[in-house]
Amino acid sequence: MPDYSVIVPVWNAEQTLPLCLAALEQQSLDRNRYEIIVVDDGSTDQTAEAVRQFPAVRYVFQENQGPAAARNRGAALAEGSLIFFTDADCVPDPNWLEDITAPFARPEVAAVKGGYRTEQQSIVARFTQLEFEERFRMLAQQDSIDMIATYSAGFRKEIFTRLGGFDTRFPEANNEDTEFSYRMSEQGYTMIFVPKASVRHLNHPDSVRRYFHIKFGRGYWRMMVYRLYPGKMLKDSYTPQSLKLQILALFCAIASLPLLPFLPRVGLTVLLASVLFFLLQTISFTKEAFKKDRQVAMLAPFMLALRAAAIGGGVLWGLAAMKTGRDCFRRRSRSRANG
Repeated sequence: MPDYSVIVPVWNAEQTLPLCLAALEQQSLDRNRYEIIVVDDGSTDQTAEAVRQFPAVRYVFQENQGPAAARNRGAALAEGSLIFFTDADCVPDPNWLEDITAPFARPEVAAVKGGYRTEQQSIVARFTQLEFEERFRMLAQQDSIDMIATYSAGFRKEIFTRLGGFDTRFPEANNEDTEFSYRMSEQGYTMIFVPKASVRHLNHPDSVRRYFHIKFGRGYWRMMVYRLYPGKMLKDSYTPQSLKLQILALFCAIASLPLLPFLPRVGLTVLLASVLFFLLQTISFTKEAFKKDRQVAMLAPFMLALRAAAIGGGVLWGLAAMKTGRDCFRRRSRSRANG
């Protein structure tokens, strides 16, 4: 029986899945110590044929139910006492499994989160990576965290099962891991960050339009999580406080615009103060960006404004959905299990 089980949920990922599975097959750990389980969440492309290139990989097909259900299915089938998740568009480093399993030698550790990087060259993808790195710096400063993202995640199977796994009411690959992490945190479990347990992501957003769409969704689904855990709205281990202040400043600036024709002095004062406050909240990110990517750093204030608009818009949409009873727990939408 294997010690570890690696679970990859997938939906129409014939292009990237072979890279993921090849990397998992070539881990530094003895291959007999771990199994690989692919849960196909109703793919309509050649995903099944792609998996057949790897005869040692367990393949399970299910009707489309969403990534939470796919991951739970994989966990239920897992034979290892430790279960690990990555996505079909991620390529784990050769030492990934060895690095992410090591912290479980401490009996108090219930879950581990690894790192995320990209080699994409577009400005938007590089900016997105710097966003992750800002969050990673926050996580690295804490002995225990409250966010385990499923692109590089490990859990003790017994604890994962006892807590009921991922909430399948989240039909998209968006914040279902946040909800489960908050659930673990609420129960007092120790979760840690191991940045060297890294995967290479093949699919950071590479256009402004796609970036805005993703961030809008992040805002919406995070409101669904905050509905369940309102205390986390104020502070968690993963969300920069500057992000919340940027959203506030941007919306104050927008709210000042209708005042300009009627109360020009008041409107202009509020607008200028809001813009100045917003720019002050971008200094830390921009300063760190200059150390790694000056081209992205030059555009950082504009991209941060776009992010604030997208996430803030998603938050407002989520609030409206909850108020009208049309939130995520009452509707189902097409989901993708490959992150």
